Amino acid sequence: MEPVFRLTLSCPDRVGIVARVSNFLAQYNGTITEANQHADLVEGWFFLRNEIRANSLPFGIDTFREVFAPIAADMNMDWRVNESSQKRRVVLMASHDSHCIADLLNRWHFGDLDCDIPCVIANHEDLRSLVEWHGIPFHYVPVDKTDKEAHFKQVNELISAARADTVVLARYMQILPQWFCTEWSGRIINIHHSFLPSFIGAKPYHQAFERGVKLIGATCHYVTQDLDAGPIIDQDVMRVSHRDTIEEMVRRGKDVEKAVLARGLRWHIEDRVLIHGNKTVVFE
Repeated sequence: MEPVFRLTLSCPDRVGIVARVSNFLAQYNGTITEANQHADLVEGWFFLRNEIRANSLPFGIDTFREVFAPIAADMNMDWRVNESSQKRRVVLMASHDSHCIADLLNRWHFGDLDCDIPCVIANHEDLRSLVEWHGIPFHYVPVDKTDKEAHFKQVNELISAARADTVVLARYMQILPQWFCTEWSGRIINIHHSFLPSFIGAKPYHQAFERGVKLIGATCHYVTQDLDAGPIIDQDVMRVSHRDTIEEMVRRGKDVEKAVLARGLRWHIEDRVLIHGNKTVVFE
């Protein structure tokens, strides 16, 4: 696939934003292959994502950043531009459950997730053979309940050594400390096996069963220091009834979880998610 530059930005809404960006690209004969934009009329904020054929421009990514910077500064833009050929480095973290990580590894193996996975980190040994079958290093980092800080320091060192851009909690069942969330802000993706904000915490399917719900779901979101309350990337639901046992709800829920996590990760690595406060704009 021909490489593209992905330009994303957000800024205070005003007349002429699209024109400034388009004129800049036209000045250098840049070809736009995909264009998305959204104006938040309530907050007065504007969001844009363009894909530009990298080979249509007379310069590379570094010069792009240099020549676009004055326009961004003039319009008070929060912006970035990435090159599709530079794959994101995604570290996966897990505990016991295999359905989410197995699905991600399978999609990566067959090229459906265009990223690099330098390693998997887990606080249990259960998934080692699954991960190593894919030729990916597996790091077992146990948790000492009397000193969890040591665990997270080692995890952070492994993630940094892997030069990770993104961390995915594929049913990693530990609460991250505040300093870790801050250091990796906007780069940690979690799947919560519940249609947040309902049924947070442990055993959401049991909570849902006891409540007699008719819909169960899953939420993919960025992790913040506020537990299960970060910006939401994607959600989905599945209908259930009084006939369904807890076991059946869990089985159905797992199908939703892995689909939602895979979509959320794909949109993230394709620069389709723009964070604004505790919300997101997702250009699917």
